[in-house]
Amino acid sequence: MKKPTNQLPLVSIITPLYNAENYIIATIKSIQAQTYTNWEHIIVNDCSTDDSLEIVSALAKKDTRIKISTLSRNSGAAQSRNKATELATGDYIAFLDADDLWHPEKLEKQLHFMQENNAMVSYTNYLHIDEEGKPLGKRIKALPELSYKKQHNNNYIGNLTGIYKASEIGKIIAPNIRKRQDWAVWLEAIKKSNTPALGLQEDLAYYRIREGSISSNKLNLVKYNFKFYKEYLGYSWPKAAFCLLRFFYEYFFVRTKWIENTK
Repeated sequence: MKKPTNQLPLVSIITPLYNAENYIIATIKSIQAQTYTNWEHIIVNDCSTDDSLEIVSALAKKDTRIKISTLSRNSGAAQSRNKATELATGDYIAFLDADDLWHPEKLEKQLHFMQENNAMVSYTNYLHIDEEGKPLGKRIKALPELSYKKQHNNNYIGNLTGIYKASEIGKIIAPNIRKRQDWAVWLEAIKKSNTPALGLQEDLAYYRIREGSISSNKLNLVKYNFKFYKEYLGYSWPKAAFCLLRFFYEYFFVRTKWIENTK
């Protein structure tokens, strides 16, 4: 027998919004299509200069689960996510960027998986799509179990797939670094949970590859990952450089085992 909606755990879904007028409707509709319905969608507008705010405001008028906040000045994705995290009231916190999509059963399947396995942090497989939403033929698989050390060596959690149980480990505030804030959040979530993150090996999210994204620019990986180790974790230059070398070993020789061609 299904529980009434008001007895199900509330999921807070966090979306930073900046100039995503071409994608945000599809993103919100993928949330509204969820078979699990007890959620709140917190959208933080980072001073968009296109019609993004008008679009989400119109949708919010028709669905009270959508909540909108606007920053006073353009501050970047980390500050937008942190503002949304402060506003979140859910037992669980999930993330979906303004150009990505979820499978309709994502929340239902993932929460069931977490409850069955007493997981504090979980994530899933995801598929790559292009700017028009067409499949690119690539699947990123979730490791069944992800330790702090493994996540330290490489960011295995696709931010659009991750969920953590805020009612148990508290809210995670992203560091104010230019890029790779999501890596820092999931590393901290695993640390605070004192248990590995668990991976659900089902394709439940769709990551949009856009021109200029970190995923499409390998040179950015070097710059931002070095800064992650040196500035966020506070490592010395030699230690950060060593960690970066280990990152690329993991990236090219280990992580590739978890990437599949679906064409």
